[in-house]
Amino acid sequence: MVILTLNCGSSSVKFQLYGWEEKKVLAVGKVERIGLDQPAIVCRGLDRPVYTAKTNAPDHREAIKKIFDILTDSAYGVLYSLEQIDAVGHRVLHGGERIKKSVIVTPEILAQLKELIPLGPVHMPANIMGIEVCRRLLPHAFQAVIPDTAWHQTLEEAAYLYTLPYEWYEKYGIRRYGFHGTSYIYCARRAAVLLGKKPEECNLIICHVGNGASICAVRNGKSEDTSMGFTPLEGIVMGTRAGDMDPAIVTYMQEKLGKSPREMNDILNNESGLLGICGLGGDRRDIQAAIAKGDQRAQLAADMECHRLKKYIGAYRALLGKVDALVFTAGVGEEITPIREGACKGLEDIGICMDYEKNKAARCRNAESCISTEDSPIKIFVIPTNEELVMTEDVHALCEGNYSDSGMHYTFEEPDFIDSARFSAMQQDFKEHPEWKKVLAIPPKAKSDLYGTI
Repeated sequence: MVILTLNCGSSSVKFQLYGWEEKKVLAVGKVERIGLDQPAIVCRGLDRPVYTAKTNAPDHREAIKKIFDILTDSAYGVLYSLEQIDAVGHRVLHGGERIKKSVIVTPEILAQLKELIPLGPVHMPANIMGIEVCRRLLPHAFQAVIPDTAWHQTLEEAAYLYTLPYEWYEKYGIRRYGFHGTSYIYCARRAAVLLGKKPEECNLIICHVGNGASICAVRNGKSEDTSMGFTPLEGIVMGTRAGDMDPAIVTYMQEKLGKSPREMNDILNNESGLLGICGLGGDRRDIQAAIAKGDQRAQLAADMECHRLKKYIGAYRALLGKVDALVFTAGVGEEITPIREGACKGLEDIGICMDYEKNKAARCRNAESCISTEDSPIKIFVIPTNEELVMTEDVHALCEGNYSDSGMHYTFEEPDFIDSARFSAMQQDFKEHPEWKKVLAIPPKAKSDLYGTI
């Protein structure tokens, strides 16, 4: 079975083609700047040269058509026909309270997604367009949706309700939904493997820190609380989103600036966060480079990010009581060591003890690392996320009729699981940076000979 996963963002499409029987990523790539100047596409096919080019992509329809052209190209593609694609998994931002798990696409599901557009006006139209295009171009293929909000359906009312008029929840669905669900599923299950426990035996704090960022408190393997809310705007410091703030600021500044609600929403989502503080955008590498040159505003932005992360980690430590591990994931969490250090420094009294030398060595985005001290009561892991694999496995389970939103068992829950797409890259990383290998996290129950070859 060949499974395509699509993640249609507001101005991008990320895709992965996976061979289920071979357990291999056949192709991966993305189209960026859709509808903007000079859209670009990149595709890396298995045993094929990398394809990169500027392209014509005024909308997601044309972007997906271009992806299909490359996947079936004789020089760069890995398919001889689109008929080889058996199933497609679509990541959607919002499932609301109606779509609470990964589901097969039906006209009813598509209609429900369209009703949820007001809850995600930036992302949902692109998500839906991706589904509609694939249903038309791949009429033979099994189609499924994987909502980003599904993982957080286990939140209790006390966690997901806001202290606003209750009828707002009843009439308009105003509540905390939470996001980054596929990332949390992967990291929660992998953390359990690294701890040598079952997922339901683990309490975790997971920090998904990328341009968009959130934190999740996990009790007994399930989401108990999360920093993002009704939309992905709430929570910790992000690249361009404001995160937590006094809501009175919105109406105050709207009046001062003479802005419309739509314009204020754009400022809060696209002109705030780290960009608003230092003007350098959400790429923490740029911010760290500016800090090295003495840029005080860049230093302030980094300090604010660490401060907010630390507040949430401490709050979730208190909420959960017993915590087995703190996990960092996503681009920043996996790679930017000063942010991890700043988030953990001073938390020793609550059982989070970082080994700062190990932290500096944990920069391999293809391997799992342990960066806590030997005697730390709470382990600190760096786990490269794999949202595409979660989507792929959900789609396969739906195809086979054995999907379960509560008792789903994933291949990456096995102690001997090694990400085949990352394995060769990991070996090369360790060859070039042998110090990275010193912090490699090996599951206590692993028996695979592959670990001995790393």
